[in-house]
Amino acid sequence: MSARHGFAELGVLVLACGGLAFVAATPAAAADADAAKEVSTAAQHAGLAAAAKDMKTTQMHLHHVVNCLGGPSGANFDAAAGNPCKDQGNGAIPDTTDAAKKAPLQQAMQQAMNGLKETDMAAAQKNATTAQGMLKPAM
Repeated sequence: MSARHGFAELGVLVLACGGLAFVAATPAAAADADAAKEVSTAAQHAGLAAAAKDMKTTQMHLHHVVNCLGGPSGANFDAAAGNPCKDQGNGAIPDTTDAAKKAPLQQAMQQAMNGLKETDMAAAQKNATTAQGMLKPAM
């Protein structure tokens, strides 16, 4: 009878651990598709790029915009620049399924990319401001 009781306890323990693993996996799965959070983070970093005091910081935050919008699988993703949208999803553009909502995100991405090509800080910051203006309504 005690061996039977031991197997029952083991079964309960296995089920409890399996349940914990499911609960632990659920938030990560939900985070994978949070395009609104990615857009919000991208808009925040566009604003930081526009307000930066030097070109290096402006470009770093523009890279953050690109990384949040395109995601780690995006053609322009730069891991060295950092990814403030890590664990938020696969990028706002790939995570957005509505074509009407995706268009301004793609336009903001282009503005950020244009800003990264600039050698003049004021011009790069103007691109950042434009990108932020495109992203705010999409939040």
